[in-house]
Amino acid sequence: MAIRFGFQTYTWQMSYDRYRDELPAILDVIREAGGAGVEPEVCMLGPYRHDPQRLREDLGGKGLTLGALCLALPWLHERETEEERLEADSIVDFLQVFPGTVLTFVQLPGQDRRDLSERQARVIACVNAVAQRAHAQGIVCAYHPNSPAGSVFRTKEDYKVLMDGLDSRYCGYAPDTGHIAGGGMDAHDIFRTYRSAIRHVHFKDRNAAGQWTAMGEGCIDHPRIVRELRDFGYDGWIMVEEESAAAEADPDRVTLQNGVYVREAFGS
Repeated sequence: MAIRFGFQTYTWQMSYDRYRDELPAILDVIREAGGAGVEPEVCMLGPYRHDPQRLREDLGGKGLTLGALCLALPWLHERETEEERLEADSIVDFLQVFPGTVLTFVQLPGQDRRDLSERQARVIACVNAVAQRAHAQGIVCAYHPNSPAGSVFRTKEDYKVLMDGLDSRYCGYAPDTGHIAGGGMDAHDIFRTYRSAIRHVHFKDRNAAGQWTAMGEGCIDHPRIVRELRDFGYDGWIMVEEESAAAEADPDRVTLQNGVYVREAFGS
């Protein structure tokens, strides 16, 4: 199977109050942009949150696939809280309707990086626990590090801790080019270093000044990364998103523009 390109709904989630219940309309934009699939965060499921069959039908009618679903939780304790476990298990149940969909994990970033080692260990323990339960239900899982100032996995040293701690039997890695750059790393180097663990991919661009940009307007060499992903046999999803000020103002327009870039740059 060839690499497939889709769109992550964080582009709209930045204007959450406006778009939190608009996934049906977002799917139309993604289809128009040429995406083959979508990856929403759980909070963006809107009218589908408790109706996976409806989502399956609507996706099918638009020729789209639920490529991935993102579970974002705090994971601040040594074990999942009861609320976190219930939320995670409800999403594992939700995905039974979507065989082949990747479950991605993101920790909600804090305000700082105090008590870093302890906080890293807690996230890893919770994520491994969820991934083990999801794996038992046939779901592929991948952890997605981010790069806000309060993220506990944002530097090269943090990534080593993360990759050493994730239980590779149950959970792989979902690299995000923009967040890799945001942590002061080279995206190509990180993809090459951890390529055997990659189960899912996010693309977004940023310039040398650290500002988010449209795809192709930043300093990340995405075409090179796609070539190398293909060379080592990656056949999963690449989900495109944008976090620029323009995306916050008009996510539909920037997604259509990014769709043009994807077709021209990657032949998809």
